[in-house]
Amino acid sequence: MGEPLRGKRILIYSHDTFGLGHLRRCRAIAHALVDNDKDLSVLIISGSPIIGSFDFRTRVDFIRIPGVIKLRNGEYTTLSLNIATEQTLAMRASIIQHTAETFEPDIFIVDKEPLGLRGEVRDTLTMLRTQGVPTILGLRDVMDEPSLLAPEWERKNVIPALQELYDEIWVYGVRKICDPLAGLPIPAAVRRKMTYTGYLPRFPSAGAPAAENIPFDEPWVLVTTGGGGDGDALIDWVLRAYESGADLPCPALLVLGPFMQAEMQAEFHQRVARLDRVHAITFDAHIEGLLARSAAVVAMGGYNTFCEILSFDKKALIVPRTRPRMEQFMRASAASRLGLVSILEDDGWRATDAMVDALRRLPDQDPPSQKVMPGLLDGFATIRRQTSLWLHSSSGERPRIAVTGE
Repeated sequence: MGEPLRGKRILIYSHDTFGLGHLRRCRAIAHALVDNDKDLSVLIISGSPIIGSFDFRTRVDFIRIPGVIKLRNGEYTTLSLNIATEQTLAMRASIIQHTAETFEPDIFIVDKEPLGLRGEVRDTLTMLRTQGVPTILGLRDVMDEPSLLAPEWERKNVIPALQELYDEIWVYGVRKICDPLAGLPIPAAVRRKMTYTGYLPRFPSAGAPAAENIPFDEPWVLVTTGGGGDGDALIDWVLRAYESGADLPCPALLVLGPFMQAEMQAEFHQRVARLDRVHAITFDAHIEGLLARSAAVVAMGGYNTFCEILSFDKKALIVPRTRPRMEQFMRASAASRLGLVSILEDDGWRATDAMVDALRRLPDQDPPSQKVMPGLLDGFATIRRQTSLWLHSSSGERPRIAVTGE
């Protein structure tokens, strides 16, 4: 038998306790990397229960670790297994480390959680660091309010980990919109590890199956809640605007999200069935295609949806959540000030007239491309260059490039 194949390898970790954001971001990065390097393989470790619903490029694969979800009180519990949470977390940590030992990555990328869920990735980081494997933390453009993030990171002892366990920190955005670590006591040595990549551009999936037939022969608005676990308020607000009988400029396609409660989905489908200008589906793994075909977007404004709005240059109304994190509100507020999107704040009352007015104004607003921002969508180009430098670096020193998004 010949020697086993040994191309370049990147391992990505995503804790995935709720929603689709982490998984979709890691998948997009993995695809961009293998498309650029035919000798590269990427393996994603994920806790998402629906990772198997997505298609993956050749040379991208995944390992699903046992699922854990976060309860409203902040505690964690197992998603499916009838075993103690601590036992599940121990299993996850063991699988992560064993995967790294066997896969032997050339680069290890951790998404958002510096030490993983409840510290489950710390031992793997330490092991790979001792082996000289470059370790990279990827952060979305906005984390949370400093007053909430600072005590959380202090409790988790994150800042020392950034100093000791990571070679580089990628921020998937531009500083002009947000600095995810603003207001935190970040040492200068950690700041020097940060590279603003720009946002991650999205494209309609090549060869994706056709989306459900859209029963509209006029421009339509896409209403999306991401995973949908906390999207019922937005869907209800939009539905009430259409139920009011108000003269609205475009019909609406609602994507409820796979994590919305089944009873809530059923109720929304019943309401939609009584409306001529509204159609609803639960989930589309190729939602990029729907975004590309839409005339405008109404969304909660999670990271991936924001990237898609920029990529497809869509007029967008953002209705951000403010609990349990202010992330969506902070991103939407900054983007609104720059003229990239419009924002409708959820005041708890959700007056029907307010949504009607916002939907009426939406067709007249400028698309994001009218605001020139250098490096705005350079994310994949930057990541590819940085990755290539790491893969071909023999000096052990941190590679560094000039990034227009800074």
